[in-house]
Amino acid sequence: MYNDYFGLKENPFSIAPDPHFLYLGVRDREAMAHFDYGIQVNGGFVQLTGEVGTGKTLLVRALLEKLPKEVEVALVLNPLISATEFVATICDELRIKYKKDTESIKELVDALNSHLLKVHAKGKRTVLIVDEAQNLNRDVLEQVRLLTNLETTKEKLLQIILVGQQELTQKLAAPDLRQLAQRITARYFLPGLNKSETHAYISHRCVVAGAGRPLFSRAGMNSVYRYSCGNPRMINILCDRALLGAYSENESVVEPRAVRQAAKEIGDSVPGRGWFKKPLGIALAAGVAAMIVGAAVFFDVNKISGAETVTAAVPAKEIVSTDKPAIIPENNKQKLGAILLNPKTVSDTESAFQSVFNQWGLNPQSLSGRTGCDAALEAGLRCVINTGNWSHLRNYNRPAVIELQDERGQRHHIVVSMLDEEKVSLLLGNKEYTFSIAEVDKYWYGKYLLMWRPPEANVDKLKPGESGAAVVWLRQALAWYKGEAKNKSASDYYDVSLASEVRDFQREHKLVVDGVVGQFTFMALNQYQPNAKPPLLSKNNSRHSGMGAS
Repeated sequence: MYNDYFGLKENPFSIAPDPHFLYLGVRDREAMAHFDYGIQVNGGFVQLTGEVGTGKTLLVRALLEKLPKEVEVALVLNPLISATEFVATICDELRIKYKKDTESIKELVDALNSHLLKVHAKGKRTVLIVDEAQNLNRDVLEQVRLLTNLETTKEKLLQIILVGQQELTQKLAAPDLRQLAQRITARYFLPGLNKSETHAYISHRCVVAGAGRPLFSRAGMNSVYRYSCGNPRMINILCDRALLGAYSENESVVEPRAVRQAAKEIGDSVPGRGWFKKPLGIALAAGVAAMIVGAAVFFDVNKISGAETVTAAVPAKEIVSTDKPAIIPENNKQKLGAILLNPKTVSDTESAFQSVFNQWGLNPQSLSGRTGCDAALEAGLRCVINTGNWSHLRNYNRPAVIELQDERGQRHHIVVSMLDEEKVSLLLGNKEYTFSIAEVDKYWYGKYLLMWRPPEANVDKLKPGESGAAVVWLRQALAWYKGEAKNKSASDYYDVSLASEVRDFQREHKLVVDGVVGQFTFMALNQYQPNAKPPLLSKNNSRHSGMGAS
């Protein structure tokens, strides 16, 4: 209705998952990197979760459009089926012939396995993508696990990507599904957009739809963010109604008044969208908080806010602790499960942060931040929350807070203080326990929080064309990585040659290969500094690549 009025070729805010409108912000690039990891790494098993409306299906559609010809894809969109129907759907997607009246899963799996072997022999790969995977029943989830057993002597034949709402993570956390959860090599929680990303998202969709000028004022976009909480679907619904309102009032630009009126009109009329009546602060309390810091829904957001991406320019301040508590080694006669169930075990978020600060040589009592990550920022550190496996932690080589879930379903935040090939040491309060990795894997589902230090207080990202001391640091870090001597006359300009070196480093460490040094690339580089502290890996443990993070 308003397209001609605003000079648009099409509706910029349709809620249909059209890859043409995909806005590749930081969160989307990270999610796509996890998809790429699951496709490229043999045996990759990826889980992507997010709240309703955060753009999961759109990312799947975009992935399908960019897949190379040597990748075969089976896309399951309706997971509310039986195990037999599930395998039959995979066969149908891959055009595998089978007896249509068969009710035998074995016959279907045999046909699938034969096809996968033929595809593998041609040097091709096969990927299974399951959307709305939170609706899979337990029988089908068990069948998914069994499909991961289809393999040659060296490689898995089927890469699997599960996409769903947060209920999927909760379902996989059940004790009887641990075998499946432990096979997931990369996990990512798709958060909502922050304010600046919301602005970019709105502008991007307007430009793609043909707008020759800004259609939303800055204040109007701020208002969209305030009412939508950065949820892309909510942004689309709200912007569409606000444009209609501006059109009806003969306004050339959407201002806050039009957005407020749109939010009022929508209200509770769309199921599950009632937070349109409430501004950001109230809406977060109503359940949208899960979208703010990536995977932070699994941590106490009141104690870790500020995680994931911190852009404030704060001078790095070393606060050396003079009263670091002694760690009391414990013999491991007890099983980890029993320790977690013991009510005297110290495993709260605040204590975990205190332990991490101690690992960094900081005195928590000297930090005045309101939350753990605010305090980290005050000390010149950054927090980042991600999901993954032990390879992630080995590559970053820094103490981490991980979340364990006991047999009652209660969550515990515990610091990983040492890691080698077979053992891991955990800090619970002022006690340190050492367990086998297999023992900890029974209770860890991949969530972790790390701290890292940027080369300069206000530098969280470096990209080609920039210059300064941080670029000199980058050249030195790459030299450390390659075992080369320090170049005292290193250029402070980020040129094409340096970008190529960064991309090689990112490729080696399974990061987003874009030549832009963001928080994950910084963290991976930091570990190669001489005498880098605080280390996580034991002295005899070598570094490994293949973290699968972005």
